[in-house]
Amino acid sequence: MGTLLSAYFKGFGQLSDSKTRAVVMRSIAGAIFVFIVLYIALYFALKITAFVSIGWLEIIFDTIAQFGVMALTWLLFPAVVTAVGSFMLNGVVEAVEQRHYPNKPVAPGQTIAESLVPAAKFMAVTVGFNLLLVPLLIIPPLWPILPFIYLGLNGYLISREYFELVALRRISPDDAKAMHERWKTPLLIGGIGFAFMLTIPLLNLIAPVIATAAMVHMFETWRKKDGVVDKPTPTGRNSPPKKQDVISSLDLASTTKAKSRTLSDEDDVMNLSRPDK
Repeated sequence: MGTLLSAYFKGFGQLSDSKTRAVVMRSIAGAIFVFIVLYIALYFALKITAFVSIGWLEIIFDTIAQFGVMALTWLLFPAVVTAVGSFMLNGVVEAVEQRHYPNKPVAPGQTIAESLVPAAKFMAVTVGFNLLLVPLLIIPPLWPILPFIYLGLNGYLISREYFELVALRRISPDDAKAMHERWKTPLLIGGIGFAFMLTIPLLNLIAPVIATAAMVHMFETWRKKDGVVDKPTPTGRNSPPKKQDVISSLDLASTTKAKSRTLSDEDDVMNLSRPDK
């Protein structure tokens, strides 16, 4: 539990990082865009569906449908925004690593194909499971436990998505699967927290950034305990130099240039002091 709380605090603290704030702005814009598109899609899907042919009854059903659209939009928002956001949250992972784990080598990462297929699969599975919850809304005896079912389901699915987003940048799918199995209980608890944040207005706009940052800390803590190392860098993929190496190279170049200038100045002094023949 200490690891989860620490990860959450660091996740919120990451919002003060300038690189993270740039991703936050993109995440907010993406979340608002997803919400609007999802609302429009559900609105027209229900609009073109004729439940009854009697005029006054159809008006009543259309009015009810308006509330239904808002409820469905809010219900599906966490799943859709997580899947869409997975394509822009790598910047958050990199910012967290640079701030808290600067000595780690550059992550091997994933190709576009490797990241696209899991994201599409996640969205399809999550949206499908959440749609299965819709019929439960018309069963009043289930209303008291419905929030727990919703948070439990989405907590599991969302925690898995964020874990794979962070883990597969550095370790193999087999290692990621083994780690997920070992730490599935704290992952579920953390995922329920992520799902809950995604249901709170305004906070849900930046929740994907906080969740991603927190997951980096969880992953690094757990893989250190498990002794899991980075996967090999694919052949032909050049890794950019580490920040420390760049700084060292610049310092070396500056020192060499200064020494060269000093030697040149000494030669000039010697030439001036040498008497003409």
